[in-house]
Amino acid sequence: MRRSIWILLLFWCSPVAFAASQVHEFQLDNGMKVIVKEDHRAPIVTSQVWYKVGSSYEHRGITGVSHVLEHMMFKGTEKYAPGEFSRIIAANGGRENAFTGRDYTAYFQTLSKDRLEVAFEMEADRMRNLVLLPEEFAKEVEVVKEERRLRTEDKPTSLTYEQFNAVAFRSSPYRNPVIGWMNDLDNMTVDDLRTWYRRWYAPNNATLVVVGDVDAKAVLALAKKHFGAFKPEKINGSKPSKEPPQLGEIRLKVHAPARQPYLLMGYKVPALGTAAQAWEPYALEMLAAVLDGGSSARFARNLVRGQEIAVSAGASYGAFTRLPSLLLLDGSPAEGETIADLEAALLAELERIKTEPVTRQELERIQTQVVASKVYEQDSVFYQAMQIGVLETIGLDWRLNDEYVDRLKAVTPEQVQAVAKKYLVKDQLTVAELVPLSMAMAAPVKAAAGGRHGH
Repeated sequence: MRRSIWILLLFWCSPVAFAASQVHEFQLDNGMKVIVKEDHRAPIVTSQVWYKVGSSYEHRGITGVSHVLEHMMFKGTEKYAPGEFSRIIAANGGRENAFTGRDYTAYFQTLSKDRLEVAFEMEADRMRNLVLLPEEFAKEVEVVKEERRLRTEDKPTSLTYEQFNAVAFRSSPYRNPVIGWMNDLDNMTVDDLRTWYRRWYAPNNATLVVVGDVDAKAVLALAKKHFGAFKPEKINGSKPSKEPPQLGEIRLKVHAPARQPYLLMGYKVPALGTAAQAWEPYALEMLAAVLDGGSSARFARNLVRGQEIAVSAGASYGAFTRLPSLLLLDGSPAEGETIADLEAALLAELERIKTEPVTRQELERIQTQVVASKVYEQDSVFYQAMQIGVLETIGLDWRLNDEYVDRLKAVTPEQVQAVAKKYLVKDQLTVAELVPLSMAMAAPVKAAAGGRHGH
């Protein structure tokens, strides 16, 4: 899978329409939001707790603290010993995990519907009663550091992406990696985690999302039983961090052991909550899909198979982020071609969209593919819950799910052309080039040190 498509949890951040009558929203007296979607097709349920905190809330010196705390949430409470949470969920036939993103940290369990209370009881316990043992922290932070080495420092495209973000953003906290900078991990203390836990892990900073073969009123009663007694906390949110205008093209080169060169380009673009016009993010999504929406999209058709200038070429954009982000292009040149050749070809495809509107027939084909993929996701209770959780946690409304497909289908060729002209301009562009060094210079890859969570 191309690096650009990896962009943090993108496939979880693209909601799809579903009947509003199936979704029930409640709020406990302590401020915790509870959202239940009944889906009676199978006797299973997914329970997810979303906290409004992620790497974009972190300040200089403690990058990675949200992610390390996520790992430590499995390391014991006053009631349960380290590892007991996972053992008990498994003993009840369930599966569980967690993930940290830029804008959220979430914990989930998928179980038989008659085991939902097991998940609620244990999730509520660690919301308030986590025991951060220094000896467990000392082990787990080393796991995270090894994860960073394996997933970023020893992967040249990931390393390029990290360096790219650090340069593309001047002020936005999106410039920091979710896993944190190594120096911050080296100097992190268990007290940093305690402070972060007390600050953000409170019922009034959380959303409980439940999707599956359940009764909404029964779920609410269980939520009140297990979470309702917790007191709300005063949440001192992060200060607003507005990215200053970019005043010219930015370029960087990353020298690292790699088998082939790699190009990453990004344009500053708005998110759904920050766009000047409500239709712009949907047009940007369709623009990315026109370029890289499958084997018949323009990059694959023209650059990989047609001109054979690239062995890979991709485009990605996600409208559902808390802060403005980037529309990304990436790829690797074919043998005999250069990074400059690839860049020129990518820019030529963008210029074509600016000067020649996408035909309605091509746009309708792409829209049909995108809509079909979103409808297919509805087969999973897990992804249905993800779609709700992402929107709520980044400050939007889950009801946007109801209009998502219609908004995409309403995008016109003129709108795709308009956002290309407005946002895909040189002054908004950052370009990173991976310059391969000999693979013999790569450090030996160590075995993973026991990390268990997927992010």
